[in-house]
Amino acid sequence: MPRAAEPPGPALVVPPALAATQRLYFGAAGDRWVADLPGLATTWLERWALTPDGPPAHGAVALVLPVRRADGTPAALKLQPVDHETAGEGRALALWAGRGAVALLAADETSGTLLLERLDATRTLLSPDVPDREATAVVAGLLVRLNAVPAPPGLRRLADVAGETLASVPAALAAATDPGERALLGTAAGLLAELLAEPVGDRLLHWDLHHSNVLATPDGAGWRAIDPKPLAGDPGFELLPALWNRWDAVVATGDVPAAVRARFDLMSERMGLDRARAAAWTLARVLQDACWDLTSGRSRTVSPPHRAVAEALLGRARGSG
Repeated sequence: MPRAAEPPGPALVVPPALAATQRLYFGAAGDRWVADLPGLATTWLERWALTPDGPPAHGAVALVLPVRRADGTPAALKLQPVDHETAGEGRALALWAGRGAVALLAADETSGTLLLERLDATRTLLSPDVPDREATAVVAGLLVRLNAVPAPPGLRRLADVAGETLASVPAALAAATDPGERALLGTAAGLLAELLAEPVGDRLLHWDLHHSNVLATPDGAGWRAIDPKPLAGDPGFELLPALWNRWDAVVATGDVPAAVRARFDLMSERMGLDRARAAAWTLARVLQDACWDLTSGRSRTVSPPHRAVAEALLGRARGSG
């Protein structure tokens, strides 16, 4: 028989690091969400008959509580504010239905609250016992499964996001201090404009599939993607996070450009992508991240790994190299 849900226990103490990033990204709205978070957690623990089952974890914007359902099944309660990046997460996970991504057990679109299968949070593709090439192949394999699904109507579109990036380029170039980086960003902007002159695609994208967003299944037999920022568009836009994460492994090869191209070639081949188009989208992604940093004042230069990736793939994007 299902066991009765136990009382939720003492009020949640919000981790200070989560409160700090909420304030950084959302300002006063983030402070309000943090203040409401203990009550929000209690509401959903009671509504879904959940019992806390371990210490909470968090990322930059979300809190995850290990829980057990009324029948004793382990699960994870994810609490996060709703914004343009998180609004489609429940819809995407429902469409993926556990095929390559964490399984969705329940969702509330209004609050952004999700009940998910519990994966092994102690084991990601950052684990040192996972060889670098194997980790890259796992990411590529997951993206094949995720991107096979057409994006649902009403989801945020890559074409719109890319258009916003192009509009921010003049301000980013004015803020950049390195002439070589300004030239690189200008080239990336030209490639992005060319991409936007053609259809941008209709696949369901994860947008943020890097090594720490891949968790092992509890039995250790497989891997699942977590924390999507769903987008409708071209799968070539998916590659950058897996190219610059585990950067120490790239540097350790002694030949950074060759190591970047090896990762890129493995992913583009496994995913069946046009190499030049995928490289152009990767440079566009570098441009997007650089524009965010430069126009916000967080930096006056491009992230060194991002610059190295862009320089390594410039020949690929031009159809050579």
